[in-house]
Amino acid sequence: MAEGLSAPRVPPARTAEALAARQRKTDAALQRIKDTLQRLAKTRTPITMASVARHADVSRTFLYEHADAKTLVSEAMSRAVGRRIQDRRDEQAAMEASWRERALNAEDALKAANAEILAQREQIGDLLGQIKDLQTQWTEEDIVRITTDNGTLKRRVRELAAENKSLIAKLTAARDNVRFADKRIAELEAQILEHQRP
Repeated sequence: MAEGLSAPRVPPARTAEALAARQRKTDAALQRIKDTLQRLAKTRTPITMASVARHADVSRTFLYEHADAKTLVSEAMSRAVGRRIQDRRDEQAAMEASWRERALNAEDALKAANAEILAQREQIGDLLGQIKDLQTQWTEEDIVRITTDNGTLKRRVRELAAENKSLIAKLTAARDNVRFADKRIAELEAQILEHQRP
């Protein structure tokens, strides 16, 4: 009966050397992944399995199957989402501050315009009263001058009323923009959170 053939035995030293080489290769790949994740985070580049695999020169299979690699990428992706949410919140806060400042400026200008309109109307009323009460004591030249001043004041009141209307429209637009920005930010945050759910 023929004696069975057995596989050649690999010396333990060669096995250990092969395992060490494989471990060095894995460690180098993990280091490239870490470096890649740092670069992508620093440049605010979106972090995906495909982009990490491409930049770190590793396979997607390695990223999905190697526990440490998968953890590194998953944690980096979570941090990136958190940064994007914070960036949007910061942007929203800056936008709200800008619109709030514009709205306050418009309100101040509106108050000033209303005050000036009231003052002009009072002055017109006083002048009309003077004309009626003292018309007999005024010369034709005085009447012409007062009538001209009255026309000028009326024009100024019309201009101020138009400016007042414009300021009200700007204030309304500023408030609408703030409401729209709040709604849009809420929608984007909801989309991001929905996207992150497995």
